[in-house]
Amino acid sequence: MNIKGFSALLLGLTVAVGCTDGNSGIKEKVNTREPDAKYVGQAVGNFSADEWYPGGELGTTTNVTAGCYEYETPSVERQGLMMAFNMGEAAFERKYTTSTAPFKGLGPAYVRSSCLDCHPGYGHGKRQSQYRAEFGNGYLLVIYHPVDGQNSDDGPYVSEVTGMPQTKATYPFLPPIDEEQIDIQWLPVTEMASGLPMTFPDGEEYSLIYPELTIPESAFNTSPTPYETGAVAFRLESTIGIIGSGLLDAIPQDSIREQYRKEAAHAELNPAFWDKEANDFAPTAWYTLAEGQFADGTPAPAGTKMLKRFTYAMTRASLQDGAGANAIWNITNVSRSDRPKLYTTAAWAKAMSENAQVIAAIKADPTSPYYADGTEEGIKDAVLHLLDPSTNQFDNEWHNFTPEMNDDQYYNFMVWHRGLSIPRARNLNREEVQKGKEVFNRIGCASCHRASWKTKEDNYWKPAVYADKELPQYKEQTIFPYTDMIQHRLYMINGIHGSWCRTTPLWGRGLSRDNTGAEDRLHDNRARNVIEAIMWHGYSKESDAYWCTEKFYNLPKEDRDAVVEFINSI
Repeated sequence: MNIKGFSALLLGLTVAVGCTDGNSGIKEKVNTREPDAKYVGQAVGNFSADEWYPGGELGTTTNVTAGCYEYETPSVERQGLMMAFNMGEAAFERKYTTSTAPFKGLGPAYVRSSCLDCHPGYGHGKRQSQYRAEFGNGYLLVIYHPVDGQNSDDGPYVSEVTGMPQTKATYPFLPPIDEEQIDIQWLPVTEMASGLPMTFPDGEEYSLIYPELTIPESAFNTSPTPYETGAVAFRLESTIGIIGSGLLDAIPQDSIREQYRKEAAHAELNPAFWDKEANDFAPTAWYTLAEGQFADGTPAPAGTKMLKRFTYAMTRASLQDGAGANAIWNITNVSRSDRPKLYTTAAWAKAMSENAQVIAAIKADPTSPYYADGTEEGIKDAVLHLLDPSTNQFDNEWHNFTPEMNDDQYYNFMVWHRGLSIPRARNLNREEVQKGKEVFNRIGCASCHRASWKTKEDNYWKPAVYADKELPQYKEQTIFPYTDMIQHRLYMINGIHGSWCRTTPLWGRGLSRDNTGAEDRLHDNRARNVIEAIMWHGYSKESDAYWCTEKFYNLPKEDRDAVVEFINSI
């Protein structure tokens, strides 16, 4: 961990640049090969001074070198939260074990032994050719019953394994899924369903690949198996980017409503989120929160609703009850007071209670919490009730465990999560980057990848377990995440489960290789670079982004390259 200050940001905000004419930018032609440090904080070309700081003054780190994804926002230090941030960072980085406090968890089944395993370098996961729950593999399995055959992207999750399917277990249990039997094949796209050629008009070629995932019935240690309850389909999802999440949490709900109304006038939006007739959010767009409090001290009783905005499927609202807050519990199976149960399934509990080897191993160990009266029937009953999520709550007759993460540790983790910054933009003084911005807007990319938002009051919600403590706050900031916070459909082959996917923020992604060692993009890392990511938007004519992808396809190479430079600079 590093102790990182914000003095560099203040320096960047006040950097002096010669040859300017006030608000109109650079008088003389910018030397686009000069280091951008000379121009940071100044309006250059078609970029405003603010755009050097994608997270605003309170949310941007000026560090743009390897490791910059780890830096705290200036708000963390200004609010005196550095100690909590560093302790929360340790919860993200450290390996969890079955016995070592305060990093105790894992049992009886888990997805990874640390958050950092899924988010190498604090970034997006990397493309993998095999599924192994180890460092760098940010993949999560999606296992569901398709509604119209094996190639459908839609349908409900299977109930036999958890929503974040687990491939690891502690002795003597077997993992819900044997990862050795998971097969990932990367297949080439031979032709675009939309008819777009795989050679640009100027002769430059591009190639696309996509994953085919298979898991045989023998890999499932559940009773019943998902195959016994219907047809089964599989998708891969990589971990989502976590930098700047607190700033996305600060975008006002009313501002997002305005964006929905703007887009609903000319596009079909997910009916689960937008009621077209009412011209307002659908009832299922709202997430129900537990008891808590808002930043201004207003009570938030249990049942308070907030707009869903986090995860690809936008399943959660408020970062404080969002993906990270949930993942620190269900990925490592670390229990806490507001998650007073194990992350398991009844089908796995039943299979383990019926497994002769599991029962025999417990019978040979009187210290096991599953030993009960030592008889086979008593052990089977204990395993069934302790592993079944409907009966493994901490406050029942079967369970004498206590939460493994206390409320202070949970608070520290959320200070860290809400306190992760966005690196400042780079190379905005360069002509090709300025041209890339112009083309990006002209061909329509910004219709979904909206450039900027204002955070206004940032009256965030926090749960009752630390309602008396403050979190990093981002009032009145202009931020540049390049997302509309709305879901769209791309209709890719073997696409994303549920078909709809939130527009991925583009900010900071150009530094992915420096921080993670890879620049893979899209929800399952199928795009190996920016060009491939863009062209996947036009795989099908049904894609909500086909029209602007077609325009990109027809650009001269100089303009295509400029768009890539722009995306990698913001």
